[in-house]
Amino acid sequence: MSRSHSFIVLAILAVVVAFFAFDVGHTLTLANLKSQQAALDALVAARPILSALVFGLIYVAVAALSLPGAVILTLAGGALFGLGWGLLLVSFASSVGATLAFLISRTLLRDAVLRRFGSNLRAINDGVEKDGAFYLFGLRLVPVFPFFVINLVMGLTPIKAPTFYWVSQLGMLPGTAVFVNAGTQLAGIESLAGLLSPGLLLSFALLGVFPIIAKKGLAMLSARKVYQGLSAPKSFDQDMIVIGAGSGGLVSAYIAAAVKAQVTLIERHAMGGDCLNTGCVPSKALIKSARVAQSIREADKFGIQAQHPQIDFAAVMDRVHEVIAKIEPHDSVERYTELGVNVVIGEARVIDPWTVEVNGRRITARNLVIATGARPFVPPIPGLDSVGYYTSDNIWDLREQPKRLLVLGGGPIGCELTQAFHRLGSAVTQVDLAPRIMPREDADVAALVAERFAAEGVITHTSTKPLRFEMDGDQRVLIAEKDGRELRIEFDAVLVAVGRRANSESDALAALDLPVRANGTLEANEYLQVKYPNVFAVGDVVGPYQFTHAAAHMAWYAAVNALFGTFKLFKVDWSALSWATFTDPEVARVGLSEDEAIAQGIAYEKTQYGIDDLDRAIADGTDYGFVKVLTVPGKDKILGVTLVGAHAGELLQEFVLAKRWKLGLNKILGTTHAYPSMVEANKYAAGEWKRAHVPTRVLQWVAKYHAWRRN
Repeated sequence: MSRSHSFIVLAILAVVVAFFAFDVGHTLTLANLKSQQAALDALVAARPILSALVFGLIYVAVAALSLPGAVILTLAGGALFGLGWGLLLVSFASSVGATLAFLISRTLLRDAVLRRFGSNLRAINDGVEKDGAFYLFGLRLVPVFPFFVINLVMGLTPIKAPTFYWVSQLGMLPGTAVFVNAGTQLAGIESLAGLLSPGLLLSFALLGVFPIIAKKGLAMLSARKVYQGLSAPKSFDQDMIVIGAGSGGLVSAYIAAAVKAQVTLIERHAMGGDCLNTGCVPSKALIKSARVAQSIREADKFGIQAQHPQIDFAAVMDRVHEVIAKIEPHDSVERYTELGVNVVIGEARVIDPWTVEVNGRRITARNLVIATGARPFVPPIPGLDSVGYYTSDNIWDLREQPKRLLVLGGGPIGCELTQAFHRLGSAVTQVDLAPRIMPREDADVAALVAERFAAEGVITHTSTKPLRFEMDGDQRVLIAEKDGRELRIEFDAVLVAVGRRANSESDALAALDLPVRANGTLEANEYLQVKYPNVFAVGDVVGPYQFTHAAAHMAWYAAVNALFGTFKLFKVDWSALSWATFTDPEVARVGLSEDEAIAQGIAYEKTQYGIDDLDRAIADGTDYGFVKVLTVPGKDKILGVTLVGAHAGELLQEFVLAKRWKLGLNKILGTTHAYPSMVEANKYAAGEWKRAHVPTRVLQWVAKYHAWRRN
């Protein structure tokens, strides 16, 4: 700590010690103020300027050091100086004091706090960075936290001191006025409860309602700025228009119809979106065929003669399409029409925030929901077009199995299809730029999957950069760089699975000129509103998670906020979002991973249970993997859970439920689990935590109690 910082700290400590040592707080009470009012009135009358100066300095000191007594001083301002001068004095003194507290926090605490708790302040910093003064103004008008807390916390943000001062003065003015006005009637107030006397009830009622009015007013001002130059229709054809019939769009339309709203759903291609047609459904159907093939190879583990499975690849792909066709009615035009949704197949083009054109017809609605999804990202690797490539969109058109398949990408899609095609008989080589496959998971998780891939014969090249594709006669070749050397990989077909790009910059949305993040997703707030408050975005087009169930989760918030947001808006709750990668072993997670906790500086305690010890897993021959639980140190509160093993996607759901409803590991341990079952792994993980937190001292006394009883 520098010498100047030490001096500030000592000065503050001296003032605080003096405040309590001389029992100044005892004088800042309503009873004392009333008993001394006559003397104070005489002093103010005799020396008004000096009295005002001393009062102001005392108020500044109390506010700057966050000392108790600000409410009494505010009342005193009204009692001694009247409404006009009292309001002027208190307004400036409180704002100056708040700014000093802000500067003290910035000078003494900012660096240390940000180093340790930077992740906890991310939401506030994001709000300040995005909206600046407007964000602080909202906090002052709608005080979720006490003002002294706002002073200290805002000192940790990048907001400028002059901005903090004038916004604070303006934002605190309404509340200050009410309390100063109350002070003008001090003689009739016998206690703080007397502040609710009939003469002041209206003032305090207005103060209570004011934050709501202010919040609505701020929203109206913001919207007015956004909608400048645009005119909404006088009436609307629909309550909501949804663009895109993937998971997010379907659920949005379903909810709207369920609450009897008039809703139009527009889809340009196929109902069900990527999940049904090119993603979740076909991939899981393929994975099932691949697992059956692998079971035949490994049948000798169960006392059955193993065989080399004869793969009819065309029949496998036929089954994939049969599965799609069987599920298709769930998302069909007919079903949604029966539910009350007006379904239109055609290319949508947004004209303005209330109008969409489709098939030459214009439809208006009070709200729009954008659910245009995403598409596979194809990196600009030289020669890729010349060799031809597949993505997760068109790999399902294959009729002949490639003998040698090259997979670019080690994420969930790349890993699932790598293992599936290899088990069906293709020789698969997987290439990824990251140091490991499944880079979003912890290293120990990725290592377990990589070990299984290697054991089955998959060739994996990580930390490998594709340089170019070439044709060597009829032979397709990838030239890549690994460990500083060129690597040559020959293949018959290549699957590009390096991620997905949001459909956010299409001509359909051009008229709205919506801001887009660096990763291509639409910018939206916590209520899923984009640039225009009546336009919402859900699913892959907005993120941050590109999962079918995440899109469905967002759809509830978008639909409810669109239809009923006039009364209340709901923030999207991501606290218990789960996901799974359906490799063998499966990987499933909810909440923080260990890597994320470390990166964000979040303290945690790790409990791990090996599934190789689980009775049912041993009986099934799936005794590999683990349950890893992160908890708040010393407590059973769940921060995150990662499951690796057979049926991990299903086993995780107990932890998802627990995290969503804030149930700790003790509750899981106290729940009966059928024996023998895989889900017992969750109970045993909770038991591992409990064993590490045995109350040793209590047990020592219990042992003494038992000894006493025996004797």
